[in-house]
Amino acid sequence: MHPRRFAAATPDKPAYVMAGSGEQVTYRELETRANQVAHWLRGLGVKTGDVVALMAENHPRFYELVWGAQRIGAHYLVIPTALTEGEVSYILRDAEARVAILSARVLERLGEPALPCPVARLDDALIAAIRTSPETPVADEAPGTDMLYSSGTTGFPKGIKSPTPASFDHAPRAVEIGSCFFSYAQDSVYLCPAPLYHAAPLRWSLAIHRLGGTVVLMERFDASDALAAIEQHRVTVAQVVPTHLARMLALPEAERARHDLSSLRSVFHAGAPCPIGLKQQAIGWLGPIIGEFYSGTEGVGLTVATCADWLARPGTVGRAVQGEIRICGEDGEELPVGEEGLVRFANPNPFSYHNDPARTAAAYNQHGWPTLGDIGRVDAEGYLFLTDRANFMIISGGVNIYPQEIENRLLEHPDVADVAVVGMPDAEMGERVVALVEPRVWPAANEPELAAKLDRFARQGLSAVKVPRRYVFRSTLERTDAGKLVKRRLRDALIAEDSAGEMAA
Repeated sequence: MHPRRFAAATPDKPAYVMAGSGEQVTYRELETRANQVAHWLRGLGVKTGDVVALMAENHPRFYELVWGAQRIGAHYLVIPTALTEGEVSYILRDAEARVAILSARVLERLGEPALPCPVARLDDALIAAIRTSPETPVADEAPGTDMLYSSGTTGFPKGIKSPTPASFDHAPRAVEIGSCFFSYAQDSVYLCPAPLYHAAPLRWSLAIHRLGGTVVLMERFDASDALAAIEQHRVTVAQVVPTHLARMLALPEAERARHDLSSLRSVFHAGAPCPIGLKQQAIGWLGPIIGEFYSGTEGVGLTVATCADWLARPGTVGRAVQGEIRICGEDGEELPVGEEGLVRFANPNPFSYHNDPARTAAAYNQHGWPTLGDIGRVDAEGYLFLTDRANFMIISGGVNIYPQEIENRLLEHPDVADVAVVGMPDAEMGERVVALVEPRVWPAANEPELAAKLDRFARQGLSAVKVPRRYVFRSTLERTDAGKLVKRRLRDALIAEDSAGEMAA
């Protein structure tokens, strides 16, 4: 399944619409421009199997570049725009990228960085140059696929480089799941409010193109603008994160009521745990059309919870539709129904971490069942409930944040003896990053001044999303005999302190 068939069948239908500017690109135009990108990339020496990196905001040319790379058998690697020069360099070097395309906005922020591969500046001049290329397919077409990076608790990102499909007729899993559970069809109008450099927005929107629907791409998320886009474009399906729902529900009731949202057939979410109360409010507002899925960039398994499933079992993330759930103990063996343990998938979609066989092996147990690192339980009917994350990953606004990288940065500061980074509950973002710090001198002479100093230091080496929102100072941080921080107890104690302080107030 490939969007080029709609260039012939429905050439004038919009493949995508930019929600802010209103710019539309038809399937005929997407076909032509993707072919031009393919010729341009071949001219740069990009061969089948090479990696083409793209670091851009939700840019009007994003889909054209991705589909162009896909037509020459390349792996298209999308990189978050907030990363630092060092973070970007690591990913490009590890992925062995042949070329990196960076938006003008990104390059201005990074200050013309020195990166380990040739860089093309995505601006009007580049677009004009690409559009001098032939509009017909390259002679040696081959189907490509994505290559995505998912950070790890060591602070080093993990590359997931999937095998390229055998043919252009290949239908990714998102096409089948979207069609079966989330009202995906040729007449779908899909709202994409999240950055395309995340796996879910990228994969789900490309699935819409494979089915011949229309994507409404938001340049950036705004709650009011999202509702206006649904009404204006008669959006039928939207994929969100819980933070999006929280921000829309936070709008004045009159603002929400003035928009006609009756075109919606399905809204589904993932990316972060959704508080039960928040989801109940969303269902009360939009109706019983809100589903969800649980998976990961690795794609080893996937669960789906329809709205009916969730209403019958609040908190579930559904039953497996790819792979088979296995809840395992520390010995790797399956636990009885209802017991809590590490979530693994039997009969998984095989995967490996690029250039990291040790980390790949660590993801699997003796039965060949991989894990995404989450803790959970299943009920007698096979419904999964997630209860924790084995590696204390923080999910804030749908973005995965890994504490170790932040801890490593703060430990470089001369005033820090020890640090533990945890995720604290946040009504809007799901979780917020909090650093518990053991100063070298206790008590700290001036905690607000030290917090400000650490904040400045963190921002010099970390993306903004990773910078702690709060610093809490402790005389000592508890560790086990093996030297591991007892993060769960540290977090629980801080939650208890905060609750006691609210009650006292």
